[in-house]
Amino acid sequence: MSLHLKTVLRPDVSPRELWAWAMYDFANSGYTTVVITALFNAYFVTMVAGDAAWATLAWTASLSVSHALIVVSGPLLGAWADHHAAKKRLLAITTAGCVLFTALLYFAQPETLWLAIGCVIASNFFFGSGENLIAAFLPEISRTRALGRVSGWGWSLGYLGGLTTLGLCLLYVMWAAAQGRTPDRFVPVTMLITAAVFALASLPTFLFLRERAVPRINQSTRVRDAWSEVWRIWRRLHRFTDLRRFLLCSLFYQAGIQAVIALTAIYAVEAMQFTTQRILLLVLAVNITAALGAFLFGHLQDRIGHVPAIALTLAGWIMAILLAWAARKPALFWAAANLAGICLGASQSAGRAFVGVLTPPSRLAEFYGFWGLAVKLSAIAGPLTYGLTTWLTNGDHRRALLLTGSYFVIGLILLTNIRAKRGRRTALRADRRVVKALCPEK
Repeated sequence: MSLHLKTVLRPDVSPRELWAWAMYDFANSGYTTVVITALFNAYFVTMVAGDAAWATLAWTASLSVSHALIVVSGPLLGAWADHHAAKKRLLAITTAGCVLFTALLYFAQPETLWLAIGCVIASNFFFGSGENLIAAFLPEISRTRALGRVSGWGWSLGYLGGLTTLGLCLLYVMWAAAQGRTPDRFVPVTMLITAAVFALASLPTFLFLRERAVPRINQSTRVRDAWSEVWRIWRRLHRFTDLRRFLLCSLFYQAGIQAVIALTAIYAVEAMQFTTQRILLLVLAVNITAALGAFLFGHLQDRIGHVPAIALTLAGWIMAILLAWAARKPALFWAAANLAGICLGASQSAGRAFVGVLTPPSRLAEFYGFWGLAVKLSAIAGPLTYGLTTWLTNGDHRRALLLTGSYFVIGLILLTNIRAKRGRRTALRADRRVVKALCPEK
């Protein structure tokens, strides 16, 4: 195994450092699983907002505001991190922020509605910003030919982390319910559990993961200088044809993914009449299949190439959407959900790895910030489109699901114009120009 790792890791990277990097995926996945998908979202709508007519809108609007903030700040944070070699420092700040505001959700009650909304916005903002930063470490620890495998290892471990946190919360919920406690007493405690797991599981990342970047400018550089650099790169992004095309492709297919993540439980209730217990079992099963998808497709991606692997996952997404749309009985819907789980892990991991291929090594945090921008825009567009469709069709969730599937079709079409080898050559040429400009004596 050690010999195998030497063929996928860069020469100065140890297996312990790979594990430390992947542990961040393990640590932060509990936040999305428990807060966004499985427990707190329903608690917010039914208990904190009192199941009012505007409750779901308040929840989705809170998430949209946080994603909009990430859209604005992502490229700036990336540029600043690259200039100051500060990815790890910023990652520590975003981690502390997400842990703190997740823990503060413990106080979410009907009389503290605005506190809950503020904590949701803040925690999700810090979570999303941290995602961009940890992704920027990937090309520093993995050889280019193994980016798919290494990304898949991290993503699959992340789904196991989500399962672990959800499992701990469910054990506590079952115990608390047996003691006669009501949701307004035991759900807030799960926020403390989620925050604690995030904090503890992320410690290996900060203890063992190294910051390899070298500062390019002195520490007195002002924020507006970083903004100038962001806009300069944005204006020159047209030079990176394949990266630009993949960012657009990601915007579409990620819109479909984000809609599925945010609305699967709602679809299961409204279209399939699932109970809460069945939904929780569904979330557990999908996390397992997503972990398998991320792990197995990472190896497949390195064998068949980045573009064919992503195309395969998008075709799988289209099939999963059609199965879910056609399902009238639980068995077929379960099959669709687990196929979606496999595609979820595979497509998320594959996209992160492919960005590393198309990005100049000296601009990792910055360009991953642009990738995060595309993902966060999709997180606003996808669920909003679904919600508007159900509103305009008087609650027709099946039609809304079909519209969600169209995002994957568009993404697959856009993917056909992307060439991985050409994009890699462009990235390396751009990096050589940067190094020559910064170090003319070399």
